[in-house]
Amino acid sequence: MSDLKDLSGGEFDLKAFKQLFDQYFKQVKNFIYYKLGDVDAAEDIAQECFVKVWENRVKVKPESAKSYLYTIANNLTINQLKRQKVIYKFLSRKSKLEHNENPQFQMEVEEFSEHLQNAIASLSEKQRMVFLMNRIDNLTYAEIAVRLEISVKAVEKRMTGALSTLRTTITQKI
Repeated sequence: MSDLKDLSGGEFDLKAFKQLFDQYFKQVKNFIYYKLGDVDAAEDIAQECFVKVWENRVKVKPESAKSYLYTIANNLTINQLKRQKVIYKFLSRKSKLEHNENPQFQMEVEEFSEHLQNAIASLSEKQRMVFLMNRIDNLTYAEIAVRLEISVKAVEKRMTGALSTLRTTITQKI
């Protein structure tokens, strides 16, 4: 990041912004992806983050650009999750009306799904990221360690904690 400071003399220019984009786009996209679970949405939000950085380049100091970028990414991701929650509620109401399955079974599936989502959400962010990277992306512990820049033992510890929490939290089976 000090290279950005050297390039722009304390202010963003096009060259410094391009360097910021090249250096952090993939990382920001992955950060968003592991929170949302949607590659396309993650890419869109990551692009939006960089647009906001560019629009506010006068206010952003190059040495704080990375933290500013991640703050924007986190805020936009939270907003997206809120929108998804509203959409999910609407679709679940709609699907209730459309399905003629056993109401008891539908209720159990909905309860289990909600319980599972809450259990995953209750994990610490570190545990949740490792769990989703392993279970959704099918990444090995070694691959996760490389991406998160931590040791394989740290990945194992986070996964063990996540699985233990999920086992104790989720007792219901379908």
